[in-house]
Amino acid sequence: MDILNFVWTNGVSFIVIISVIVFVHELGHYLIARLNGVLVEVFSIGFGPGLTGWTDSRGTRWKLSLLPLGGYVKMLGEHSGPEGASPPSDSYAAKRVGQRAAVAVAGPVANFIFAILVLAILFVTFGQRVTPPEVTTVNPGSAAEAAGILGGDIIVAMDGETITRFEDIQHIVRFNPDRPLDVVVSRGGAEVALQVTPRLVEREDRFGNVHRIGELGIVRSGSVVLLQLDPLSAVGAAFSETWSITWTTLDAVGQMIVGTRGTEDLGGPLRIAQLSGQVAEDGFVTMVWFMAMLSINLGLINLFPIPMLDGGHLAFYAVEALRGRPLGAKAQEVGLRIGLALVVGLMILATWNDIVQMFVKG
Repeated sequence: MDILNFVWTNGVSFIVIISVIVFVHELGHYLIARLNGVLVEVFSIGFGPGLTGWTDSRGTRWKLSLLPLGGYVKMLGEHSGPEGASPPSDSYAAKRVGQRAAVAVAGPVANFIFAILVLAILFVTFGQRVTPPEVTTVNPGSAAEAAGILGGDIIVAMDGETITRFEDIQHIVRFNPDRPLDVVVSRGGAEVALQVTPRLVEREDRFGNVHRIGELGIVRSGSVVLLQLDPLSAVGAAFSETWSITWTTLDAVGQMIVGTRGTEDLGGPLRIAQLSGQVAEDGFVTMVWFMAMLSINLGLINLFPIPMLDGGHLAFYAVEALRGRPLGAKAQEVGLRIGLALVVGLMILATWNDIVQMFVKG
C-alpha cells in the first residue's frame, strides 16, 4: 500500500471524525468545569502550536492546533494539588474532590451520551437495520450441526442473553471460540434447549487483517429489516446498542489480558484512519455510525484506571476520598510516569499492528 496515497485517501475523513469525538469529549470536561466554577484557560482541538482561535468573554482561549490527533482543556490550577498555599477560588485545585471527579468523568460520559443521541437520531430518521435471528441452513460438519441446530430454527436465547436479531448471535459467537454456550431455539412452535461450542477459525477482512474468532456455521436469512423507530424506542435501542458495544469491547480486552485472545486485533490510529476513509466512501449514514462507535470506545478507554487517563484521575480521587487527603506529590508523579509508559506502550503496539497488517502483509 502506498503511504502517500493512504494519507491522501483517508486523512481528511480521519481528521473530521476524530476532531468531532474529541471535541465532544473535551466539551464534557469544559461544561462541568464551568458548572463548578472552574476557569478554563484553553480549549484546544489538536496539540502543538495553535493555527487559529479566539478568546471568549470568560477568558477561555479556543483554538485549533497543528497536530489533529486529540485535544485538551487546560484549567486554572489543574496541575497543582489542593495542598499548600490557598489556590484561587476559580481554580481546579480549589474544588472539592467530588467536584474534581465530576469534571474528570464528564469527558467519557459526554462520549457515551453523544453516541446514544447519534444512534437514536439514525434509528428515527433512517431506521435500524435488523436481521431476523432465523437459521436458513446449517453448514455440514459445523459446530451448529454437531449441536443439533436445524435449518428453520429461530434462535431466541444464547449464553443467557435474549436474542432479537442475528447480529446478537454474531457478537456472542465471535468472542467465545471453543467455549460451550447454552442455546434456546424455537422449532415448530416449541422451545428446544441445546448447547453449542463455536469453533476457532481465522478470517481475513477486506484490508488483509487476520482475526481469530468463533464460528457457528449457520447461514442467516437474507432478509434485512429496516425498522423506523419512534423517538422513545430509538433511545432505548441506542442504549442497548451502546451497552452491547461496550460489553463486547470489555470482553475482548479481558480476553487479551488473560491471554485467551491475541493482541493482533488491537488497532491504532492508522487502522482508524483506514476505516474512516472506507466508511466515508460508504456514505454519510455509515460514517456517522462509525463516529458513534469510536465515541463509545474513546469514552470507555478513558475510564480505564490508568494514570494519564480520566479513569486514572478518578482512581486518585477515590483514594483521596478514602484517606481524607490526596496522595503525596511523589506517589502521583510515579503513578503518572507508569501511566505514561502504559499508554505509550499500547500506542506503539497498536501502531505496530497497523503497520504489519496494512503495509507489510498488505
